[in-house]
Amino acid sequence: MKSFIAAVILLLSAAFQLPAQEPPLRLSLDEAQQMAVERNRTLENASIDVKIAQANRWQAIASMLPQVNASGTYNDMFGYRMDFGGMSIALPSSASMGVTASVALSGAQVLNVAISKISQQMSDITAQQTEQNIASQVKTLYYSALVAEQTLDLLKSNLHDVQRLYDFSQKSVDVGASEQVSADQLMVQVASSKTAIKGAENSLEMLYNSLRVLLDLDPDTRLELTESLDELLDVDAGLAMMNEQFNLDNNYNYQLLKKNVELARQQVSLNRWSLAPTVSLAYQYSAKHNFGEGMDMTPPNTMNVMVSVPIFSSLSNTKKIQSAKMSYQKQLNTLAETENNLQIQYRQLCYNLQNAYSRYVDQKQALDVNKRVFDNISRKYEQGYSSALEMTNASTTLINSQSTYVQAILEFVNAQIELENLLNN
Repeated sequence: MKSFIAAVILLLSAAFQLPAQEPPLRLSLDEAQQMAVERNRTLENASIDVKIAQANRWQAIASMLPQVNASGTYNDMFGYRMDFGGMSIALPSSASMGVTASVALSGAQVLNVAISKISQQMSDITAQQTEQNIASQVKTLYYSALVAEQTLDLLKSNLHDVQRLYDFSQKSVDVGASEQVSADQLMVQVASSKTAIKGAENSLEMLYNSLRVLLDLDPDTRLELTESLDELLDVDAGLAMMNEQFNLDNNYNYQLLKKNVELARQQVSLNRWSLAPTVSLAYQYSAKHNFGEGMDMTPPNTMNVMVSVPIFSSLSNTKKIQSAKMSYQKQLNTLAETENNLQIQYRQLCYNLQNAYSRYVDQKQALDVNKRVFDNISRKYEQGYSSALEMTNASTTLINSQSTYVQAILEFVNAQIELENLLNN
């Protein structure tokens, strides 16, 4: 009795020394998307690009505002005297300081501010598009993992049924009521089902690893998806998108192309302003102090106004304008072509979604039929009215039907996500 108590104490102490396993990270689809957006480094870089564009815009604005500079100097001639027409003039040590305020203005500076604003808007659009892509990737992986889990459940259920029939067949062989070949056929089916389960488990783990990468998680983090496929799969909402009005301005690619057109148009104006004059104004205050006798010829206040007018550039500026005009026309052509292509893409994605829905409905009905056929043949096999070959064929057909069904679900989800991204409503 004492030895038994000691063994129990030893086992309990060993159990307490084992490291506690971390609980799984439980995530809904929305939580997974939010985490990916918050932790994704690509999106972080896109946000940094927005801040860089904002800084560049303020640099362009600052170039049109007054600039103030201060300077100070000290000169020591080491007692040198200058001979000036028989007169000896001492050059004493001196100190001076000056403040200069200047401003320069041209049409090119104004346009540079407008161009920098367009660049900032394009960075904003790119950041939003990156966020949309990340959320879509998470959604696709989340659905794919749920589909893989459902596939795994179907395969395990099928294995349970086939295993049960194999055990029944082997018992019949043992009592001499059936031939060994019948049991062997079902044994092969059991092995095939186990292999399919292993493959499904590997595929599921790959999907979880892809989610960990997007969520920037530790490789050992266990994930648990809190929403089921039935909860998330909204067939009616997916089909309703085909009746929505396609607004091109909501599409991020189209928004970026419009900004490119606007940018090209501003480049034409910028090159035209290269022929315009530039006006600059500067005011300077100077003060000088001599440490000894000496002349001070430095005026305390000066002002400069300068107008610079380009006269001849060997047609360089003219060719720049022509080149900018042609680039602008190219952007207009690209925009018009994209408008047509996006409308065609919208119709194609609607067609794909409708086909995916029809395939989903057909495969769901086929799965129900094949499941009933399998159950019927199973009962007949147990009663001796069907052969092992019929049983094996029914099992194979059911497995293929299950695989086709879950693939149809995934195709419908992917078609829905593609249409959502295009509409961006």
